[in-house]
Amino acid sequence: MCCSALEIDHFKKPMGVTCQFCVKGGGCNTYATRPQVCRDFECDWMMERDLPATLRPDKVGTILMEDPDNEDYQAVCEPTKPMAWRHPLVFKHLVAQAKAGRTVIAKSGLRAWRIYPDGHFSEWS
Repeated sequence: MCCSALEIDHFKKPMGVTCQFCVKGGGCNTYATRPQVCRDFECDWMMERDLPATLRPDKVGTILMEDPDNEDYQAVCEPTKPMAWRHPLVFKHLVAQAKAGRTVIAKSGLRAWRIYPDGHFSEWS
């Protein structure tokens, strides 16, 4: 999912467009020589062992991740599932992050929403 949902400046790849090196069915055909930006990327599902298999990005259509530029917690949706952040398991996790004091943002293409500790959300600009 990171090869389609995320923007990758190194390849001039916009958010929502599949990377030219992504192999249909999964994987990268230049994995051994992929750029540093791809090597450095860490989605929370891969890094946080306490996240359940039910939150695996390809199962819920959402990548859970730390914003690389600040301390926001993000849910970035698969382009074909723009409201996947509203999946009950994902939304529950996002509210829990907000309750823990984090700024939580759900992103879908050019749209974004802030999720609050009480479970409500609003369009984010």
